[in-house]
Amino acid sequence: MGRLAHNIYLAVLTGIVVFVFFALAFYGRSYYIAPINERHFHQQHELLKPTGLIGHGIGIAGSAFMIIGVFGYMARKRFRRLSRLGVLKHWLEFHIFLCTLGPILVLYHTSFKIGGIVAISFWSMIAVVMSGVIGRFIYLQIPRTIQGRELSMNDLNSMETDLYDRLKEQFQVKPETLVKMNSALLQATSSEGSNYLVRIVNRFVFEHKLVSQIKKELREQGLKGRNFRKVIRILKSKIILNRRIAWLSSMQNFLRYWHVAHLPFALIMLVIMIVHIVIAMLFGYTWVF
Repeated sequence: MGRLAHNIYLAVLTGIVVFVFFALAFYGRSYYIAPINERHFHQQHELLKPTGLIGHGIGIAGSAFMIIGVFGYMARKRFRRLSRLGVLKHWLEFHIFLCTLGPILVLYHTSFKIGGIVAISFWSMIAVVMSGVIGRFIYLQIPRTIQGRELSMNDLNSMETDLYDRLKEQFQVKPETLVKMNSALLQATSSEGSNYLVRIVNRFVFEHKLVSQIKKELREQGLKGRNFRKVIRILKSKIILNRRIAWLSSMQNFLRYWHVAHLPFALIMLVIMIVHIVIAMLFGYTWVF
């Protein structure tokens, strides 16, 4: 999948999630904001209640999306036979899509009325989604090949050297600019504190200021047009790579700790959700089947 096709793919997945969220909110806005004791008399009650045609249907769809998203991605990671079936990075993105769309549908399925043992599954689902956002950030900080393999420190250093040489030889960026950038990056890395949240925020602020400063210097050197944009893109890649090299061991540890927190919530959610589905079927709530 090319870069343009991949961006379109991500845009379509994001667009579906946003559209579904706002479409359901718009369609059922008067029902969802009505007091619970008055909903029985609402004209949309038979459609949007948890056992209604739409409410039950989106609950089934949401549950199916989460089950497919979780077990599909796990199977792709763990079974060697599936290793050639698509790129792991794309599987992860589709996993995130299904496990974002699924909880949205389940949220509307509950019609915002949550109680009993299902509440444990619901809040576990919320914890899984929130921890998934954090996990996605950590995952992105660990450099990987397109197949999803983690890059070694030697690979990263080699990539950084290649970017440095390309800037000097292909685009004739002045050595002073590169030396100044490397000094700033080294100082930023060495002065980072132990508070990781502050460290992350400060790093991104620093990188934004550094890029702005470099843009100014490159314009003063007479670089403009397509070459200017290419150089900035390469410089940003070098800055990001430098950050990932500096954070590599920390992020690898965070990812291990994250799995310890993420997986139990996912298992609790899935077990109680399956129990809920089985009980609903035993009581005859089988939707249109």
